[in-house]
Amino acid sequence: MAHGIRTDSHTSYLNDSRDWRDTATRYALLPLRIFLGITFIYAGVDKLTNSAFMHASGSGSIGDLMRSVRDSSAIPALVDMALKNPVGFGYAIAFGELAVGIGTLIGLLSRLAAFGGALISLSLWLTVSWASTPYYYGNDLAYLMAWLPLVLAGAPVLSLDAAVRVRRRQRSGEYR
Repeated sequence: MAHGIRTDSHTSYLNDSRDWRDTATRYALLPLRIFLGITFIYAGVDKLTNSAFMHASGSGSIGDLMRSVRDSSAIPALVDMALKNPVGFGYAIAFGELAVGIGTLIGLLSRLAAFGGALISLSLWLTVSWASTPYYYGNDLAYLMAWLPLVLAGAPVLSLDAAVRVRRRQRSGEYR
């Protein structure tokens, strides 16, 4: 009797060529894609529908937020650039979050969308949440790290990118 040693060489749970571990590996990034996609869509919609946010000044405005983090940010010049047109910057961030979220959720240009999400998270970490002490209290760094696997792997399953890839292979004759 062997303890802890797997004696079967292949156990088929879903089809003849993959065991459950292979399937779990294929779908491992799907929960992350769903979470980041929904979160960034929500963040973009929240900014666009918040009546106070898209103003140059006033309580809860993008302008006041930028002014409050300017001296504590890692790159004050980036904040100064945003302060030249805070409302335009607010719309750019909101529409960027929407594009990133939708692209990630449906898996369209998924690596590009993830790269955009990483850039947004990096810019927010270096400006808005840079002064968080200890550093792990600022959520933007965690979001930045969460985007990196999607930048590297894309959306290999349940995505428009995967559907396009399959269609191209079918047209080239790889699947007959």
